[in-house]
Amino acid sequence: MKADQAAVLVADEYIYKQETHLTVFKTSLFFQNDGFTVYNCRGELVFRVDSYGPDTRDKDEHVLMDAHGKCLLTVRRKRPSLHHRWEGYSGERTDGQKPIFSVRRSSIIGRSSVTVEMYENPGEEYRIEGNFGQRSCTIFNAMKESVADIRRKVDASTQVLLAKDVFLLSVKPGFDGAFAMGLVLVLDQINGDNYVESNGGRVDPVTED
Repeated sequence: MKADQAAVLVADEYIYKQETHLTVFKTSLFFQNDGFTVYNCRGELVFRVDSYGPDTRDKDEHVLMDAHGKCLLTVRRKRPSLHHRWEGYSGERTDGQKPIFSVRRSSIIGRSSVTVEMYENPGEEYRIEGNFGQRSCTIFNAMKESVADIRRKVDASTQVLLAKDVFLLSVKPGFDGAFAMGLVLVLDQINGDNYVESNGGRVDPVTED
């Protein structure tokens, strides 16, 4: 995908000319889905999502912001829905605003995938394959080309695999990095919904080898 062929969802500044590796931190170890901070390879803050833990007023709506607190994207759970379906809005969502994309999880026995549909361009579609809970999944475009990857991060000095609360979001040239991070927010929510209680522990029933 070439940068000048990309469909801009947020702004040109988040469409990179070279493959870009963003480091994503979950900002709390105590509550499921408490927020994120995202840094580039120079250690500069790129995106952030403030706490949306148990005291959040609307747990089904989350806002992706830039380093200065400007709202870039809002993702919101669509209700009622028979599936895990989320919708994305440009900037901070307002009443009556139309979404620009939707995200839906589909499951087959032993496998789970996520489909992303673009409302303004029906021919543009993305599919997410893999296991987000293990921080191992890939975003593909309609031509089955990889446009972004989510992987565990390895400490460069010790070569030690870091905890799952720190991972890499690698964005290919021409793909919107803010859009990719918006999809991470949805995947994090879907992954949290997948957990069920089992003998006092937590088990993820939907995985893919």
